[in-house]
Amino acid sequence: MNTKRFDVAVLGGGFAGVAAALAAARGGANVLLVEKGNCLGGAAVHCLVNPFMRYWTTMDGKRVDLADGLFREINERLQKRTVLDEKVRFLEKEMYFHEEELKYVMNEMVTEAGVTLLYHAHLFRAEREADRVTAVSLATRGGELRIEADYFIDATGDAQLAYLAGCPTTLGREPDHLCQPMTLCFRVGNVDVGRFMASRPTWAKAHAESLAAGELSNPRENILVFYSPLPGVLHFNTTRVIKKNPTDPFDLTEAEILARAQVYEIYELLKKHADGLENSFLMMTAPEIGVRESRMIRGDYTLTESDCKGFARFEDAIAACNYDIDIHNPEGTGTYIYAFGPGEYYTIPYRCLVPKNSQNLLVAGRCISSDHDAQASYRVIPYAAALGEAAGVAAALSLEQDTTVKDVNVEALLAQLRKQGAFVEKEIKRPYRVARVRTF
Repeated sequence: MNTKRFDVAVLGGGFAGVAAALAAARGGANVLLVEKGNCLGGAAVHCLVNPFMRYWTTMDGKRVDLADGLFREINERLQKRTVLDEKVRFLEKEMYFHEEELKYVMNEMVTEAGVTLLYHAHLFRAEREADRVTAVSLATRGGELRIEADYFIDATGDAQLAYLAGCPTTLGREPDHLCQPMTLCFRVGNVDVGRFMASRPTWAKAHAESLAAGELSNPRENILVFYSPLPGVLHFNTTRVIKKNPTDPFDLTEAEILARAQVYEIYELLKKHADGLENSFLMMTAPEIGVRESRMIRGDYTLTESDCKGFARFEDAIAACNYDIDIHNPEGTGTYIYAFGPGEYYTIPYRCLVPKNSQNLLVAGRCISSDHDAQASYRVIPYAAALGEAAGVAAALSLEQDTTVKDVNVEALLAQLRKQGAFVEKEIKRPYRVARVRTF
């Protein structure tokens, strides 16, 4: 069996994994970044999740980015290569991007940092001795590849490495373990976008009537459509597959089938009732269905809904977030949104990245230690990058200090994150405003 060894092995090439690999490599570690697909970018490329969700707040009348540091660096490079269609230049430019440019930018950045990149490799086994992960096995076209490392970072989104290593995990919400719905994004081309948007009242009414009459398999209460940076293109994030387990391969397969049927259902309805689609065509569906929620680890601390709504501050806070608690009904129709106001945010402690009973494994992205409601807020791409950056810095410092991830010097971790431009508070301050709730 072929075996290779690294200081740090990062599993998963999304924003969390890329940020983790960059931070660890820049911290002096010999890093391997493993991705199951053929490019970096994770949900942004494989699931067509676009645009970025809002990642800033306002303090004293000024914008303050909560997802900063490496996310800013990635996005600034990306925006230099993103050209918006003339008709949609009013959009917040830094939120929209071209997926192909993102793939290129991320390849360029990890290569510059000296990260060893491995595509087309699927994690299927983890070896463990006591509280340490010693190796992982990857399925590749060359057969099984065994990777040893001093430290591992799980950025798989599904806590796949932590699960295979025997770390405690949970699935979805308590007590029924249902996860937020899965969504297959799709795009429609050759659209008169202005006419389509102007006819929203007509097609929204037709959709509501069809839903009420039981004519649609998709239980979502409305049609969620975004502008695109591409001319004549609409981006839809509106299919909804419920009561399927994203970690069960048969459920996941069925979800893909159901979602694709929903795509055609929605497109045909819109062609009948919306203006501007006369010469349109179904341009593409995402390469894979988007998963909002699946496994989460049980770590040294579990972030809760109360922490989010109480604007929690932690001494070991390595990230901050103010994205809505955005819960798509796991059982059908309806979306619950708890919105944060200006200056309101909560922080995420380093302990949420550290699985119980593990000395050399960190987790980053949507699968850190939290409850269902808290996960509905920090799960979006910009904050996944912030969590990945913290994990990468922590791994590099643990290597330098020859210590466990549990015993790493947290003050040094926070200081390094600040040095890199990440949003990490120097002193704990609490806001005074009260957040707002909207339910659709």
